[in-house]
Amino acid sequence: MLNVFKNKILAVTGGTGSIGSELVKHLLVYKPKQIRIISRDDSRQYYLKEELNSPSNVRFLIGDIRDINRLDFGFQNVDIVFHAAALKHVPLCEYNPFEAIKTNIMGTQNVIEAALHNHVKKVIAISTDKAVNPTNIMGTSKLMMEKQFINANYYIGNAKTKFSCVRFGNVAWARGSVLPLWKKQADRDGVIKITNPEMTRFFMSINEAVQLVLQTVHLTKGGEIFILKMPSIKINDLAKLFVKKYYSNKPIKIKIIGKRPGEKKHEKLLDGSDQLKTIFENKTMLIVIPEIQIYGLRKLHYQYPHLRTNKKINSFCSKDYISTQKVNAII
Repeated sequence: MLNVFKNKILAVTGGTGSIGSELVKHLLVYKPKQIRIISRDDSRQYYLKEELNSPSNVRFLIGDIRDINRLDFGFQNVDIVFHAAALKHVPLCEYNPFEAIKTNIMGTQNVIEAALHNHVKKVIAISTDKAVNPTNIMGTSKLMMEKQFINANYYIGNAKTKFSCVRFGNVAWARGSVLPLWKKQADRDGVIKITNPEMTRFFMSINEAVQLVLQTVHLTKGGEIFILKMPSIKINDLAKLFVKKYYSNKPIKIKIIGKRPGEKKHEKLLDGSDQLKTIFENKTMLIVIPEIQIYGLRKLHYQYPHLRTNKKINSFCSKDYISTQKVNAII
């Protein structure tokens, strides 16, 4: 990792978010020449600047990925881009679909074009398991983001830029996670609200999420989707774990409020179309290699040493990977 990032110029879109800011902290350990944090939230930029103690190799650029001119400026001389900026909340995207399109789809196109214009070497986009067989606006927009990144590898002509994705589950204690919301509800009302108690979700820690992104930079050859093999849990069981772990001396009630607009009962890490692609795996990771062919261009198909090709494709549905013990360690 030291060889990958040392003396490099890095940019992180959405760099003040839960994942983006944690990524910045990890990257600083590898002594990059410079990290550029691109975010539209000036308050969070200020707080992160104070938290990091204003390191000399970090630049804070206020900007929106909807603004291609700002991205073009921010990506000058950059070696690696981490694309973490997105609208992530399912209900809000349901009520504001055009805004989700502007950020998650059109903003992604801006990231791709600015990276190509500035000859960035590698660009890694952060996606979600909600992009698999999506039933909501957020998941659909993130699926489109994945397609844009994967197919950008056919769009680049003679450019050397490599585009890849990582596909996350629910990241425990991230800003979009249910856990900080439950903490506020418990502290304020003595009640936490859950949707469908039988609903299942994949979980990963913030550290696992960041490590997956960093490994992706090292491994990518362009066009892959990298997925951590995660444990899952029923929402009702998660709520009970949460109460037991953080409020053992306080009576906290669990209230069922019903499924929110656009939510699925179970999430998947792979879908039917993924099963037509090559899957490499080891104990912790899946790597999906698309084998599409466009206008006679070469197929994206790579061999990965130390990984095995998965001949019998599993759907990796959250209802099949329940592990209360593992999730308890994560939260």
